[in-house]
Amino acid sequence: MNLRTVRIALWGAVVVVAAGALVGAAWTLPGGVSAPAAGTSAAVPIGGEFALVDEDGKPRTWSGFRGKPVAVFFGFTHCPDICPTTLGELSVLLADLGPRSDGLQVVLVSGDPERDTPEVLNAYLQSFDPRILGLTGTEAEVDRAFDAFKAYRRKVPTEGGDYTIDHSAGVYLYDRDGGFVGTLDMHEDARIRREKVERLLERPGDAATRDSGRRAAEAGNVSKGEAIATGANG
Repeated sequence: MNLRTVRIALWGAVVVVAAGALVGAAWTLPGGVSAPAAGTSAAVPIGGEFALVDEDGKPRTWSGFRGKPVAVFFGFTHCPDICPTTLGELSVLLADLGPRSDGLQVVLVSGDPERDTPEVLNAYLQSFDPRILGLTGTEAEVDRAFDAFKAYRRKVPTEGGDYTIDHSAGVYLYDRDGGFVGTLDMHEDARIRREKVERLLERPGDAATRDSGRRAAEAGNVSKGEAIATGANG
């Protein structure tokens, strides 16, 4: 068993243990904006241009992700429960999807740029699927990114002069053109989250081909092999 498999298995266990800690987390979008169902368009634009850097110090912009579906999560590396649990579940989801998940870009945008330097993000992300990208920047750059995505963050002092970050906790889903299509809610059944991502990964025409093949197979008009070829088992 390789290191990546061990990490994913461990995060699967973390998900179970930490499930209770997620009860009461704010999965709705801030500002009273309702998240649409996956596959529909948002009435209020959620998402916009930003200029940040990734965990390797490489400049990244929102427009640079065009051509690939994107799942965006807002968090920070010192987060004790919601962030590692969410990233752990996303790692498991990517592993379950196999090669298809290469078509999805998962992005963690840090709401704690004071502590989350590229080096800190790099070390933190070693515990999760290597396809998850971390982004940070200056306070002003992070503010612009959070504002563009209608995301929330607030620095909260704690005992001993330390602090934590309150933040939006949902996973925002975007299509290949950068259009907001819905969210993943970690309170949902894992099957539902997987179905949302599978729909997001579909190319135009994939769903119609699959449904047509399934109907043909159910009607007995084609052989099993033909049904598979047309997407009946897709």
